[in-house]
Amino acid sequence: MDLKNKSLIQIHIAVLFFGLSGLFGKLVSLPSLVIVFGRVIFASIFLLIVLLYKKEKIKLNDKKDYFYFIILGLILAIHWVSFFLSIQLSTVAIGLLTFSTFPVFVTFIEPVFFKNKIKAKNIIIAFITFLGIVLVIPDLTFENSMTQGAIMGVIAGFTFAILSVLNKKYVNEYKSLVISFYQCSVATIVLFPFVLLVNPSFEVEDILLLSVLGIVFTGISHTLFISGLKNIKAQTASIIASLEPVYGIIATVILLNEIPTLREVMGGIVILTMATYSTLKTKDNT
Repeated sequence: MDLKNKSLIQIHIAVLFFGLSGLFGKLVSLPSLVIVFGRVIFASIFLLIVLLYKKEKIKLNDKKDYFYFIILGLILAIHWVSFFLSIQLSTVAIGLLTFSTFPVFVTFIEPVFFKNKIKAKNIIIAFITFLGIVLVIPDLTFENSMTQGAIMGVIAGFTFAILSVLNKKYVNEYKSLVISFYQCSVATIVLFPFVLLVNPSFEVEDILLLSVLGIVFTGISHTLFISGLKNIKAQTASIIASLEPVYGIIATVILLNEIPTLREVMGGIVILTMATYSTLKTKDNT
């Protein structure tokens, strides 16, 4: 298997895990901020154990990289908090689908950092994907919790786009495990004071769910996604990640019996069509 195909498989597996992680927003009866804190602290511990076991170098090559990794960890914290808040305010379907606006942002963010030309085809695909997102919003009023959830989903998409593009800058210099460890560790430190203010009470079931979310659906999936960026463009990875709501919605229907509306289904079809088309067309050019 060549490196590009291997990277594509890694991205697809990571996206599957990303999609399933949205269910924890409904399964865990805790505020989104606390869910994310549990997620990153378990992920950080898991990643540190793996790094020590593999005897990987943890120290960064340049002192200025510590500053950039702190920024990335902060963005990661904002991304996940807004993502779970979106699901809690609305539905898993709306949260996942509005989050999928990130290919629109990547289309315009990536050229700024890598001096790539913005292709008309990518702009059209991103625009159509965005129209699919609009379909899932039932009522465009800010007082509506569904609309609030959709807005948080778009914020989650924007921050994820920034992460995807900036991670591309470091993925060839550092191991994906190291990048994931630093980002999750910084997110843990950033969120800790806010968790103290919330002062949550944990059930045993919540702790078990958070450990699975942190280790499998964060530590492993996040590392796979970053590793996959080594040999494909962030734009390609973002389009593949548009499949995340499809995986998540199917799992939600099966496990939570949360049936999406006709508008959500229509929006999902638009997104899936664009994601599949873009993946096939960009695979040979990555």
